[in-house]
Amino acid sequence: MRAMVVDAVRARPEVRDVPDPTPPVGGVVVRVMATGMCRSDWHAWAGHDDIAFPHVPGHELAGVVVAVDSAVTTWRVGDRVTTPFVSGCGTCEWCASGQAQVCPRQEQPGFTHWGSFAEYVALHAADTNLVAVPPQVEFATAASLGCRFATAYRALVDRARVVEGEWVTVVGAGGLGLSAVMIARALGARVVAVDRNEEALAVASRLGADHVLLAGTDVPAAVIELTGGGSHVAVDAVGSEQTCADAILSLRRRGRHVQVGLLPPVGGHPRVPMARVIGWELDLLGSHGMAAVDYPGMLALIEQGRLQPQQLVERTIGLDEAAALLPVFDTATVAGMTMVDPAR
Repeated sequence: MRAMVVDAVRARPEVRDVPDPTPPVGGVVVRVMATGMCRSDWHAWAGHDDIAFPHVPGHELAGVVVAVDSAVTTWRVGDRVTTPFVSGCGTCEWCASGQAQVCPRQEQPGFTHWGSFAEYVALHAADTNLVAVPPQVEFATAASLGCRFATAYRALVDRARVVEGEWVTVVGAGGLGLSAVMIARALGARVVAVDRNEEALAVASRLGADHVLLAGTDVPAAVIELTGGGSHVAVDAVGSEQTCADAILSLRRRGRHVQVGLLPPVGGHPRVPMARVIGWELDLLGSHGMAAVDYPGMLALIEQGRLQPQQLVERTIGLDEAAALLPVFDTATVAGMTMVDPAR
């Protein structure tokens, strides 16, 4: 199969032929019809994750099952599927309680094993981790759910428990942040979106953000003024010392901060304004994807048209373009999600 291969940390990705995958025990092989490029893929390329080389990145995907291990009971060849980026083991106490996203034995395509920047990908514990894609949902839309959209959904619905009328500040208007904007508006919240890219802020406005702020200004002061005292919920959808601090300092007293963007320990672990957290009794919440068992509620809202993740897809590119884009993805100007079609 054709795949994008990275041979070492920060090495130039190359598209070349590699052996086809085979189903792991309890798993399947999926023909990749669409896969998203995410900042997490860049983190892996940059050496912020412990991965083995040579490596094939890619963790947001949708496609068609083409091979099934004999231990799989739910899925058949030809099924249209997607999956969360975290594949739970299916047998531990966390998976049994529906919390596969924190499974201690989790697998992650594109991190723990070869991922979806390829024509085919192997997925583990299929009966626990696969999600059926309804016929009316396009593969690119389904692929967009696996990391950024599902992560934003769970961050706001299950972790922050946003309620109608609250203010939500979203720092970062890439694919994850724009997903958070859309979902927060669907929940009836009022939204402030922050980004360094004016094009991304224009998209946030189209998705319903009440206010947009250009990064580089005094974000916390501006949010406090716009919201009459600070937001009830803040989301760091980027993952840096600055964006984390801006989000936390934008909160009102007893507000809730959700850290979704990865915070790699570049130059030491990032400093967090803990004095504010303590003095104002703020809640700091981590959010790590969403288990497959939680997908039905989100998919129902998509089928009803209340959530429209397809609006977040900015462009679709092939593997060769993706290989050129990955090393600069952290600084690329994006105003939505970049999807990859391995058949191009």
